[in-house]
Amino acid sequence: MRADNMNKISLACFATLALLGNGGAFAQQTARPDSNQVVVPEVERRDVKLPKFPSKDIAVGLFAGTYATQNFGAAGVVGARLGYHITEDWFVEATLAQSKVSDEAFRQVLPGGIFVNQKETLRYYAASAGYNLLPGEVFPTAKRAKATAIYLIAGVGSTKFNQQRSQTVSFGLGGRLLLTDRAAVQFDMRDHVFSLDLLGKRQSTHNLELTGGFTYYF
Repeated sequence: MRADNMNKISLACFATLALLGNGGAFAQQTARPDSNQVVVPEVERRDVKLPKFPSKDIAVGLFAGTYATQNFGAAGVVGARLGYHITEDWFVEATLAQSKVSDEAFRQVLPGGIFVNQKETLRYYAASAGYNLLPGEVFPTAKRAKATAIYLIAGVGSTKFNQQRSQTVSFGLGGRLLLTDRAAVQFDMRDHVFSLDLLGKRQSTHNLELTGGFTYYF
């Protein structure tokens, strides 16, 4: 009888331990979150108006400098420009400018000079395309940088001088320094090539122009 009692007690203890082990495993399974559960956030959507930032691709500006007319010396020149930046590298530009050319040197050796008046107006316009060759930065202070660009430019247009109108080809290079996001100073050196018949023979002339100016972007 004692052996039977011991066997019953052993079986009872074994069953109790088995139930406890299964209960702990069940508790762990129920406590573990379902990794496949999808959480759908209840967020109310609202329409957002995007701000309109200016493109700053259009540029207008004024410039002044010297225009050296071949055979007649250098004189002051003033003009205006209108440009559009197609990409970060390419841009187009239209310019209109005028200068006063004097034949004073010829009047010293030729009675009456070359022109009807001692000074004649030279006026030109041109449509050009430019390429930003060397974009970069300058550092006026240790914590401030200004964007710069050196560019090549070439174009075609027309020059009116002493009652003659001539087709003109221009080319050169320039530099641009952005003072702010909208304002820049600009320097240009260009050669305007056109033909003239003022000294008894039509010839192709090279007319160098050096200018500086201010440009505004919007």
